[in-house]
Amino acid sequence: MAESGRLDAGTAELASPEDTLELGRRLGTELRAGDVVVLSGPLGAGKTLLTKGIAEAMDVEGPITSPTFVLARLHRPRREQAPALVHVDVYRLLDHAAADLLAELDSLDLDTDLDDAVVVVEWGEGLAERLSDRHLDVRLERLTDSETRAAVWHWSTP
Repeated sequence: MAESGRLDAGTAELASPEDTLELGRRLGTELRAGDVVVLSGPLGAGKTLLTKGIAEAMDVEGPITSPTFVLARLHRPRREQAPALVHVDVYRLLDHAAADLLAELDSLDLDTDLDDAVVVVEWGEGLAERLSDRHLDVRLERLTDSETRAAVWHWSTP
């Protein structure tokens, strides 16, 4: 993984799926309860794979799969006092620009307070920002005619 920048902002060239997982692990070690991560990029860019790496670093339960059809999945922590991971995919809400993401998540009865969890939102640009003024934006792209991905990330603050 070729990388430049610190974990609060940076870029990386991800030549393999393992590189994407490793970036997720590195980002995941820095995340704390109340953090929101907004993942963007086209289909197949590696958003769910990056989330798997974040989940590994956070040591949460369950397989990490795309929650496209259920909107969100709660992954409970294996360690006491550690935050849960709420993995959200708002792809099916993209046609509804006025969607109230907080109300949608609340209606799922996730049995956790979002302030006590790390929330990772796939396809969340434009919606997830409503969850928190401060969030980690991660953009993944697939390089042309290549299996290599590029990642750019930074914290957005009000």
